Amino acid sequence: MSDIETTTVSEEGYGCSSQVGDFDMSIDATGETGPDPNSALVATYASCFLPAFRVGGQQRGEEDLGKIQIDSSADLDEDDDLTAIRFDIHVEADLSDDELDEIVERAEDICHVHSALREGLHADITVHGGAF
Repeated sequence: MSDIETTTVSEEGYGCSSQVGDFDMSIDATGETGPDPNSALVATYASCFLPAFRVGGQQRGEEDLGKIQIDSSADLDEDDDLTAIRFDIHVEADLSDDELDEIVERAEDICHVHSALREGLHADITVHGGAF
């Protein structure tokens, strides 16, 4: 038995509906009825990295990072393949650059999506402490 099982269906066109556990998710290759697959991947990456960042902070003795926001951006080539991903992370806690770098390093080890992506697509990360 697999650890993760999903079902994805398309009745017509390029839009798909996926059943992921108890949740429905719509993705459309054209971006008309839902996010396109590349955008969904970038959002999933950020959604995995943010809690990994929080856990990384806790493991580095920073129990309360406060509000965290990741602004993601990505580049596509002429074939619409992802070529670069960037995270601009805003953290409420006012930490030094060295402290933030340590948390990022730990978060990279924890984030499952980061581990699943080829190295060339690992996010280029900039962190801003004391952001809110």
